[in-house]
Amino acid sequence: MDDSPINRLPQDTLHQIFSSLPLRQIMICRSVCKFFNQMLTSPSFVDLISTQPPLRFLALRPPHHHHHLHHQRQNSHVSSVPYLHVFDPDQNQWLRFSLSFLPFRSPHPVASASGLIYLWGESPTSIESNRSLVVCNPLTRQFQVLPQLGSAWSRHGSVLVDSVNHRVMVLTELAALYFSNTNKTNSWLTFSANLPSKPRSPILISDSVFALCDVGSPWRSQWKLFTCILSKLNNNYNNWVCLERQEWGDIFDIIKRPRLVRGKGNKLLMIGGLKSNFSLNTSCSTILILRLDLERLEWEEAGRMPVDMYRSFQESSKLKVFGGGDRVCFSAKRMRKLALWDDCDGVVWRWIEGVPVGGDGLCRGFVFEAGRTALP
Repeated sequence: MDDSPINRLPQDTLHQIFSSLPLRQIMICRSVCKFFNQMLTSPSFVDLISTQPPLRFLALRPPHHHHHLHHQRQNSHVSSVPYLHVFDPDQNQWLRFSLSFLPFRSPHPVASASGLIYLWGESPTSIESNRSLVVCNPLTRQFQVLPQLGSAWSRHGSVLVDSVNHRVMVLTELAALYFSNTNKTNSWLTFSANLPSKPRSPILISDSVFALCDVGSPWRSQWKLFTCILSKLNNNYNNWVCLERQEWGDIFDIIKRPRLVRGKGNKLLMIGGLKSNFSLNTSCSTILILRLDLERLEWEEAGRMPVDMYRSFQESSKLKVFGGGDRVCFSAKRMRKLALWDDCDGVVWRWIEGVPVGGDGLCRGFVFEAGRTALP
């Protein structure tokens, strides 16, 4: 490429040529050579294409930290370069974004909002395992470290993010940490959670956080939906309320081990095994997806996994669900593929092959809307 005539073109001309390409093609061109990569990641070019619509990917979280280290010790050929693996449902292919621009050991992506990735990273100069929460954009290769947190939060807290004022919440059973750019102190605000049990699959929609909690006995689970409003967090009273309606009936009793996923718009998805009956150790006939309209507070059925596909999940004791909007992925232990529920143009169920599985074989992830979003 050093002798290529394209190198003699003015930079403005090159920018105009490449800015006419769709974002997906620009990403491919970055891998052609160092010259293209430097030009297409330059601040001037990033500003030029900042208005292009984002690409919606399904991103994989790396395996749990201790599993990942054990896996690397046993497989010396595994690359030490950290990557974010993503699946492009529209092109039906796997892609990866390099995270080597981050000066952290073992970066662990956990969430995303509006093109920004939030991850835990260890300082390369620290002798102790001291993890910080970092926000970055893999396309622009920019990053910012959020105010310091104790390492216990990275092990036990769920990270929730949204695009309004770049708000971040780290939630556990007992406490919640909240950070926003509108907070003039540039520090985390701490609030008591006082939830009845460890929150399962908490999600952030608009100004509200939703989570499932088990309020049953040691012998029988009983799941309830709890919610709190971010803008009204206060340590003087209980921030969480149980969201119930008499007309919902036994909606929480027909699903085994339910999980929450953010739906499209102002919708919430609840997903779990469809019980065959109401007995204590009942089997499931399939996986059911229910959708709650948060304005009307009405449930509807959004989809059921086909029986032939569900057979692959019947023998597994563990199931992971991730995604959001109109696409949800399902992963089971020791499976080398994912099941995808796609409701973009009508409900479609299909398999995703070629999954870069590591650790315990279970895939966890989130939606990544890749774009030229600037850091807060």
